[in-house]
Amino acid sequence: MPVSERTYELVALEDPEGNWELHRGRLREKPSMSYRHNRGMMYLGIQLGQQLDPREFEVRVNAGRVRRANDTAYIPDVLVIPVSMIGPDKDRPDVLERYDGPLPLVVEVWSPSTGGYDVDEKIPEYCLRGDLEIWRLHPFERTLTIWRRQPDGSYDRTVVLGGRVSLMALPGATVDLDALWV
Repeated sequence: MPVSERTYELVALEDPEGNWELHRGRLREKPSMSYRHNRGMMYLGIQLGQQLDPREFEVRVNAGRVRRANDTAYIPDVLVIPVSMIGPDKDRPDVLERYDGPLPLVVEVWSPSTGGYDVDEKIPEYCLRGDLEIWRLHPFERTLTIWRRQPDGSYDRTVVLGGRVSLMALPGATVDLDALWV
């Protein structure tokens, strides 16, 4: 039975360790992840946080939610939020942190338990949201797949095997992929 958005919010607020997502009206708990998964998302968050002006952007690692519709809310592994999108609810303990508008960067890190779900369900939703760059890091294959939004609303897909990657949506920011794989 589908749950309402308010029920989802109550469950997520009452059980914050559960990392609850809402997928088309169904509750879904993000499972625990491997060392490589957790290291990849943490070091990506650190690299971004060191380069971005905190007066303009905030970085979240496995925190904050993105929403496209009332029945879908995900917790990306990493996301970058323009400070201008942080609303007046930031000081309310009874409201989940969530972002409805397109973000500059949303990242999922591959894991055996969520790899198919991320590609088949979450990434298409991020595209429908209009997020500017969508990344999927694969820490075991050591690849990065990037979907970049084009002016016509379509997405260009690129696979990167290593080196430094410049972010189209965050000019001046680069990520050293090789440092993520150590």
